[in-house]
Amino acid sequence: MKQCAHRATPYTARMFTLTHQPRRTDIRHCRHCGALVQQRVPGEGDDRVRAVCPACGTIHYVNPLLVVGTVPVLDDGRVLLCRRAIEPRRGYWTLPAGFMELDETLAQGALRETVEEAGAQIEMGPLLTVISVPHAGQVHVFFRARLTSEQFDPGPETLAVQLAAEADIPWDEIAFATVRETLRRYFTDRNAGAFGVHEFDLP
Repeated sequence: MKQCAHRATPYTARMFTLTHQPRRTDIRHCRHCGALVQQRVPGEGDDRVRAVCPACGTIHYVNPLLVVGTVPVLDDGRVLLCRRAIEPRRGYWTLPAGFMELDETLAQGALRETVEEAGAQIEMGPLLTVISVPHAGQVHVFFRARLTSEQFDPGPETLAVQLAAEADIPWDEIAFATVRETLRRYFTDRNAGAFGVHEFDLP
């Protein structure tokens, strides 16, 4: 397994975690007028308790976050993994992924995260997995990607990168269930000679 250590840089990015998305009960004050909010069903047509401002009427919605990433693979089948430099799961292995930003597509976000975390050169491929993680308030989306070089320049949130064949994947050291399940589906499809799109839940 080939490993490459990270570069030194003052830049700090947001690598995804499976910490919980803030809930509506975390909202105390209206973001528009600053008044204390009330936790209640807003009115007809809604059936969920939300943070509602009694002063200006603003309803504060809390929606899932999108995590986007890639399964970067060489032509010989080895997959690029990143060793996390931050908590949670510092020192564990993951795929390059992170939170989607405004003004970018799913594929653009996945490409950006791969460059930021691994310093990898890739060609984006098709969608591979779409995983709902309701307990964390997140949806994780991974694309297949072809590595066009074995030269890497890991960012500050990655301790090292490595190329690993299926037999060398450190399954017990994979940081998150979404990454582990994405890798499993990738190798299952590759061994079968046909790739699909896999949508499933991790409650």
